[in-house]
Amino acid sequence: MTTIEAQATRTRAPSRFSWDRLVQWSIVIATIVLVLFPAWPLFVQAFVDKPLYDTAKQFSFSNVMRTFTSAELWGVVGTTAIYGVLSTVLAVALGTVLALLITRTDMPGKGIVSSLVLIPFFVSPLVLAYSWDTIFGRQGYFTVLIRTLGLPTWDLLTLGGMIVVTAMFYAPNAYLQCTASLALSDPQLEDAARIAGANPFLALWRVTVPLLRPAITFSALFIFVSSIEMLAIPLVLGMPVNIQILPSYLYKIGAIGSPPDYGQLAVVSILLVLFIAFLVALQNRLVSQERRFVTVGGKATRPRLLRLGPWRVLAFVIVAVYMFLGIVLPLLGLVAKSFVPFLNPFINPLTMLTMENYEDLLSVQSYSSSIVNSVIISVVGAAIGILFMAMIAVIVYRSTFRGRQALAYAAMFPRAFPGIIVGIGFLWAFLLVPGLGSWRNTVLAIMAAFIMRYLPLGFITISPSIMRVSNELDRAARVAGASWLKMVTSILGPILFPALMSGYVLLFITFLKEYSSALFLYGPGSEVIGTTLISLGRNGDTGPMAALATIQTAITFIVILMSRRFLGVKLYE
Repeated sequence: MTTIEAQATRTRAPSRFSWDRLVQWSIVIATIVLVLFPAWPLFVQAFVDKPLYDTAKQFSFSNVMRTFTSAELWGVVGTTAIYGVLSTVLAVALGTVLALLITRTDMPGKGIVSSLVLIPFFVSPLVLAYSWDTIFGRQGYFTVLIRTLGLPTWDLLTLGGMIVVTAMFYAPNAYLQCTASLALSDPQLEDAARIAGANPFLALWRVTVPLLRPAITFSALFIFVSSIEMLAIPLVLGMPVNIQILPSYLYKIGAIGSPPDYGQLAVVSILLVLFIAFLVALQNRLVSQERRFVTVGGKATRPRLLRLGPWRVLAFVIVAVYMFLGIVLPLLGLVAKSFVPFLNPFINPLTMLTMENYEDLLSVQSYSSSIVNSVIISVVGAAIGILFMAMIAVIVYRSTFRGRQALAYAAMFPRAFPGIIVGIGFLWAFLLVPGLGSWRNTVLAIMAAFIMRYLPLGFITISPSIMRVSNELDRAARVAGASWLKMVTSILGPILFPALMSGYVLLFITFLKEYSSALFLYGPGSEVIGTTLISLGRNGDTGPMAALATIQTAITFIVILMSRRFLGVKLYE
């Protein structure tokens, strides 16, 4: 890397002004400002006795002392730990079993199963939570049917219900990790076990499953981190019965509490960020040790599928029931609810079809504007975000900038910030920095918060594509006299275009689903779909809520299909 710019320097006359350095420093400064902008107000608020905007505030440890002596908080911490651990165990188990059945057995129907299993990956957790409540809630369609038949029912609004729905949402992450690992593992190891006398099931359990340890560990840590910063599912299924985890507790004391407890909000936010940062660092350390599990050698062979024999059909039936009850039925129920005044198992919904919910939704300015705002943020914000994130990755992997390693850490730092804490930090920063107060309830403020939160996502999406491009192209351009910026725009840019489009579509979908970063930032005229869904749910307007959730889901899948058809973007295989 260092020889590229050195050779180019010898072929060009020295210049006092360098566009290369100007662009690099601009990106670095913008990254630091974006990352630190919502972070510093949290530390200030944690150690003052009054709200940040109060001129009479004084330095104090009272917030810290009050937080650590709060019995309610420690109860929430315990609930969060149970929720995170059990959600992770169930999600990893589901994802691993599905990956093994689809990639290593002769189970029928694997094509459609492999597509259906990924649906929760593209659906908002708010939509999934509301859809489950529509079908399996206390007054849900299926619950009412079972209760009427005199059969025992369940209660979705419990910690167990939250865990099941969360596991359903995160199971595709474990599935993708295990599928990728299985695709790279050497099937000759399984063949050797079978030659040694092991039956197919024993070879799978003793050889294949242990080789999945890195994938299982990585996905488990990722899911655990994601679950303890999850707000949507605990908000929908937990808060109505006073079951709280840390993000919903922060939402309660900061958004709906009267008066808001900003001091405790800041302290708990800092503690949660530090804990997640520790888990992310642990995850990175474990990933760096994966070389011990490399099995791909110079020869490649296709793995022999495990023949399930008489269990083949049974396996498909169990997976099909899981897909239907866990994914298809809830989403279909939510769509059906958007077209009827109410959903009842003893009344044919086809006799009650109406567009009233959609008319009510679109007739209210704040509701309809939330759709427009979400689309604008997704279209514009994803474009700005992916270009910005790509430039960060290019500086890190394709320049001699001295601080490039620190820049990589800065780009990954937002991974430790749950969305609700990003929103809190941005709100306080806008209030404190002179001249920025009027920006706090705007679409631009929400867009900036979304970009900051998902900076790591764009960075890790683009980085592998950059690292796969040979340095020889850079060297040839620089020796020929091209500047670093010219090399980036003329050579790397066209080569990275497919990766940029994939990253853009991924960010578009992510921004369209995002809601937690906007909860403290939106105001009249700057609502997004997620904040409106929460408002409708709290007000009991389940019909318009179902209509809005259907619109959001429809936009998501239309974008996925159109990008795959016309741009060749494949977010899944």
